[in-house]
Amino acid sequence: MYAFQYRKAKTLKEVGEWLAKDDEAKLLSGGMTLIPTLKARLAQPTQLIDINGISELSGIEVKGDVLSIGAATRHQEVATSKVVRDALPALASLAANIGDPQVRNRGTIGGSVANNDPAADYPAAVLGLNAKIITNKREIVAEDFFQGMFATALEAGELIVRIAFPLPKKAAYAKFPHPATGYAMAGVFVAETADGIRVAVTGAGEGVFRWSDAEAALGKKMDAAALEKLTLSTDNLNEDIHGTREYRAQLAKVMAARAVAAITGKK
Repeated sequence: MYAFQYRKAKTLKEVGEWLAKDDEAKLLSGGMTLIPTLKARLAQPTQLIDINGISELSGIEVKGDVLSIGAATRHQEVATSKVVRDALPALASLAANIGDPQVRNRGTIGGSVANNDPAADYPAAVLGLNAKIITNKREIVAEDFFQGMFATALEAGELIVRIAFPLPKKAAYAKFPHPATGYAMAGVFVAETADGIRVAVTGAGEGVFRWSDAEAALGKKMDAAALEKLTLSTDNLNEDIHGTREYRAQLAKVMAARAVAAITGKK
C-alpha cells in the first residue's frame, strides 16, 4: 500500500474540518472495503481519518415509530441488539448473516451504506423501508441516496451520522449468499409499511432497486403464490461466472417468495 498520514478524529466537527481541507482524505471505520483496496494499491489517499470512537456516530434507539442507528455501529451490534430485535427483527436477522464473524465484528452499517456495494445487504433494508440517511450536512431519503454501483448522493466532505428506519408493520429479508464471500447473489427485503408494500432487491443488479411488479402483486395479496407468475426483467442485472442474468432473476424471485413466507408464516 502507498504511504499516508493517519489521524484519529475526536468529533464530527473535526472530521468536517479535515475533509474540507483535503479532497484526497479517506474515512476509516470498519475498513472492510478500504483496507483491501489500499493493500491492492487501488487507492492512494493522502490521509486516513479514523472516525471510530466518535460519540455522535454511535447508539441504537427507538423514538416513536423510528429506529435510529449510529453509522459506526458494528454489524454484530445490530444483530444482537435487543432494541433492534424487538423493533425490527428483519434487520437484526439481516445483520446476523453478513459475511463472517470477523466482518460482522468490524464492519459498520454506515460504511456499508456509504460504500453501496451492489451485493451488500443493508441497502436492501434501507431502500425497502425508505430509511433516512442522516449526514453531517442534511437528511437524504433512500429513494434519492442510492445512485448505481458504488455511487451515492454523498458529496465531498459529507459522511453518514445515523440511519433512521421507519418501523414497518411486518418485514423480512432473504438472500442467497455467495459461498465464498457471503455477499448476496440475490437478496430481497419485503416490507409492509404504512405506505404500502415495498420490495427491494440487492445482489442481482448494478445496485439495489425496487421490484415494482412484486410490490403490486403483494399489495393485492401478501402471499408467496402471488409471485409465481412474475418474471423479473433481466435488464441491468449482473452476469458473471457465478450466474447468468436469467439465473439471478429467478433467484431474486425465489428469495422474494422466501421473505414473504417468513412474513406470513406460510411456505
